[in-house]
Amino acid sequence: MGQSHSRPEYPRHWEADVVLRDGTTARLRPICPEDAEGLQRMHAAQSESSIYMRYFTYKSRLSAADLERFTHVDHRDRVAFVIARRGRILGIGRYDRYPGTELAEVAFNIADDAQGRGLGSIFMEHLAVAARERGIRRFTAEVLPENRKMLAVFQDSGFEVARRFEDGVVAVEFPIDPTARWRAVMEAREHRAEARSLAEIVRPSSVAVVGASRHQGAVGNTVLRHLIESGYTGQVHVVNPQAEQVCGRPALDRLSEVGEPVDLVIAAVPRTGMEQVVTDAATIGAKGVLVLTSGYADAGAPGLAAQRRLVSQARAEGMRVIGPASAGLVCTDPDIRLNASASPGLPARGRIGLFSQSGAVSAMVTAGVVRRGVGVSTVISAGNRADVSGNDAMQFFEDDPRTGAVGIQLESFGNPRKFSRIARRLSHTKPVVVVRSDVTGRSLPPGHDARTTAAPEGTVDSMLDQTGAIEVGTHEELLDVLQATAAQPLPAGDRVLLVGDSLALDRLARDAAALAGLQVVDSLGLTDSEQGAARAAADVKHTLDEALRRARSGEADAVVVIGRVGLNQSAEDPARLAAALAEAAVDPRIPVLACLADVVDPAYATATLGAAWPLDDEAEPADRQHGVPVYPSAQKALTVLGRLSDYVRWRAGEAGEPIELPDVDRDAAEALVQRALADTDGTRLVRLDAARTRELLGHYGIRPLAAERFETEDDAVAAAERLGFPVAVKAVDPQLRHRLDLGGVRLNIVDADSLRRNVRQMRQVLSAFGVSDLEVQAMAPSGQACIVQALEDPLIGPVVSFGMAGDATDLLEDWVHRVPPLTDQDVARMVRAPRAAAKLRAQGSVPGADMAALEDLLARVAALKDDLSHVARLRFAPVLAGPTEATVLHAEVDVADAGQRTDSARRAMRGD
Repeated sequence: MGQSHSRPEYPRHWEADVVLRDGTTARLRPICPEDAEGLQRMHAAQSESSIYMRYFTYKSRLSAADLERFTHVDHRDRVAFVIARRGRILGIGRYDRYPGTELAEVAFNIADDAQGRGLGSIFMEHLAVAARERGIRRFTAEVLPENRKMLAVFQDSGFEVARRFEDGVVAVEFPIDPTARWRAVMEAREHRAEARSLAEIVRPSSVAVVGASRHQGAVGNTVLRHLIESGYTGQVHVVNPQAEQVCGRPALDRLSEVGEPVDLVIAAVPRTGMEQVVTDAATIGAKGVLVLTSGYADAGAPGLAAQRRLVSQARAEGMRVIGPASAGLVCTDPDIRLNASASPGLPARGRIGLFSQSGAVSAMVTAGVVRRGVGVSTVISAGNRADVSGNDAMQFFEDDPRTGAVGIQLESFGNPRKFSRIARRLSHTKPVVVVRSDVTGRSLPPGHDARTTAAPEGTVDSMLDQTGAIEVGTHEELLDVLQATAAQPLPAGDRVLLVGDSLALDRLARDAAALAGLQVVDSLGLTDSEQGAARAAADVKHTLDEALRRARSGEADAVVVIGRVGLNQSAEDPARLAAALAEAAVDPRIPVLACLADVVDPAYATATLGAAWPLDDEAEPADRQHGVPVYPSAQKALTVLGRLSDYVRWRAGEAGEPIELPDVDRDAAEALVQRALADTDGTRLVRLDAARTRELLGHYGIRPLAAERFETEDDAVAAAERLGFPVAVKAVDPQLRHRLDLGGVRLNIVDADSLRRNVRQMRQVLSAFGVSDLEVQAMAPSGQACIVQALEDPLIGPVVSFGMAGDATDLLEDWVHRVPPLTDQDVARMVRAPRAAAKLRAQGSVPGADMAALEDLLARVAALKDDLSHVARLRFAPVLAGPTEATVLHAEVDVADAGQRTDSARRAMRGD
């Protein structure tokens, strides 16, 4: 089917791959004239009832005039989208503007066999975004009363829908501006669809391995062997045209010969054969393809182009892709027992979900959890992350009842704004532990296709902090934290009891606790630990029982066992002591961690999950492990406990309410920005002049303190009289305008004579810097100077930053960065987050800053930046935070063509 992409008016950026409610994928794109035949076929296959519901009459065929009108649109006042799969149109959605208005009529038509898959809501989201882009602000529609499905689409859209009954039809009308409720509805639908799409792949009822080599060591052979050895409960099909059987299983020549539906296709064939694999996978109804083959984006530009074709082909056929260069999938559910990976042996069953991008790192982390005895629920290796990403994995883990904590390894970001909102939601129910490279987002590893960030240093850290994710620096630290969450409850607070047998180790532990932000309540010592292993183990259990009794009574939130155990040890000591710890540490409310110094036996040198075992499902919740996480040093154990305590504190905090500002004129602001963009081309920045800056900010209720430039002393006096004395005089130069020490500003000038004298003196002093341009400004109430900045980052999207003016931000990078949309609690925490924010508090007789005013200002900046992607940079320097108000003294706004955000107000499949 042609798509006439050569037409200059064709809006390519409206194209999108989408996930339907049933977890399958399809392609959404603007309609084109070549769709006439496909539209006629869809119409012919519909029932009389469906046709009547759409057209209010029955017509067996669409006339030539109908097809001409439906498929020829101007992509502005008349817009139509189709959702198609395998060359077949599944549905059409459109709007037609009422001439000369901001109102358009919207309508949908869904194929009978595609109804119930959420196409109507997807059309609604994409049409609303397109309409807002074209200056339309409201939708209307007429629906027959018996068309309950279509009425439900409107009612459940998240928009504020008004309904009225007239002339036998239900007329609906609603504004299409994005609201907090609309966002929530869209994100909930996206979550359900993406979680289901991955669940179909992770828990397959049948698998086909294509490229299952007979040669030991070949990846296809290895994965097939591990799949069989793991005891996979589903049907396994083997495809290898060069063999009659592989690993004892009969081999087929082609995947299309399987003859029955297959959920997951595992492909280990050369890149040149992958297109045929995807085509054949579609014919047998596969839900997804796990691509083990490398040589795609990791092999340069030609490989990247092939990778994009692979993903596009698979999505068009309704399938997801894991990889390329994936290390495989693991699911330990006893109903599945899937080890479709290069790692031997099925890991222990447990509650940890793991996602990694790098295949090598995935193998390393999987080996680590096996070594430590940590049970996992699912392991997903995304490889090049061409399709299935960390965002998809988190959507799945959030719904998966078998997963209680999530570990994520990131090498690059594809859609960090979406990552931020999903991780934040997931962190409110399950710990999310993230390890990433220090340059994640700033450079791309081989095989990853994404944009890089230009945001200030520390923005990604701040974004992760905003989500509540537990960020760690290494893969070993990732395992350290997951080891604790695998078998122990989370601490309720930061108070800890120490159980130990050494004063020296106790002192080290107390120092480590202080660094981790923990309070040591008391230390309980073991009695005579040199009397042998049996007595040592008994003493450990006795003292731990006492510590847990005190913790249960409310004295502490966690217990950490730190000991040498004894110098006269036997080979059985480690197991005996681990069993004693595990026997005592069974309280479902009080976590127990252990550090056993490896003074003699090498068994203590490796951190393991002491006495870990899967529980009997009939006695305990499924996938729950018992055991004590054992660490090789007190510092490791207490660092882990401190991180978990911080996480619990974050989770207990209020998420807050979305910020809704009633006195904002988004439409006028957007129109102003569009007029300014007419002065530029490409991505070149355009600095708004003072008048347009004040007008734009005024649309968001932000009113900078008035200032006027002047040439002569008489001009300065006239401006000061308009503004009202006292005034300040400042250099226009951005590097000098607030430098009292360099003569760039004079304050509290009370009359005309003083003003003339100060102007002359300033010009004389500033001449050394080649500066002469000055401005006069009304005096603001005194307060603490702050900096507020917002920018449109090519990777992250909107970023809002806050800090104290001066060395704190200029030299020490004491900023806090957040990604909108923000809640009221986000803003409240933001103004208190910089270390130098202590200067905003009252100091003796000096009153503190009006924090509510600062929060209101940041909320307005965040809303502006969230709404207006073409505002490339906004900077308030300084903002004076006084005791009764927050005053913007100077504002700069640059606009540019920002392109398309990675997380727009519509569902569309992208990378992570």
